[in-house]
Amino acid sequence: MVTYVNPGPIEYEGVLERSDVVNASAYIPFPFDVKELFGVTGRVPVIARFDDVEYRGSLVSYGGPHRMLMLKEIREQLGKHPGDSVRVRIELDTAQRTVELAADVAQAFTTGGVTDTFRGFSYSAQREYNGWIEEAKRPQTRLSRIDKAVALLSEGKRLR
Repeated sequence: MVTYVNPGPIEYEGVLERSDVVNASAYIPFPFDVKELFGVTGRVPVIARFDDVEYRGSLVSYGGPHRMLMLKEIREQLGKHPGDSVRVRIELDTAQRTVELAADVAQAFTTGGVTDTFRGFSYSAQREYNGWIEEAKRPQTRLSRIDKAVALLSEGKRLR
């Protein structure tokens, strides 16, 4: 279990930069020393506010300085593009991170015996599975995705 130092709210102005990370159209570099502020060098769970939009995410490193990813949906909501500036407020997220599943998905996971496997995945991996199922437009697509999720989870596999 990782123990984080809680430095309190951190605010800064950042510039969106392009990202090749899946489902992230851009990121904002984190201009502070993560080790000094949070006491760790890896991923840091945070509650971020981009201008007026709140998001639960993580400060991540990918082998270089830490950054805060901005999902495409948030960027579109704000009307922001790479090169635009954005006001960022970050706080350490100390709450338990779990994804709430729809009743039919939860039932399928329970019946398939994969709930513990699903809950053992990171918050972002849980969110990815759930989003993939929930974005299905047709009922038969949703059912197919639920079945595929159960099969993948029974093998201990992440979605991507």
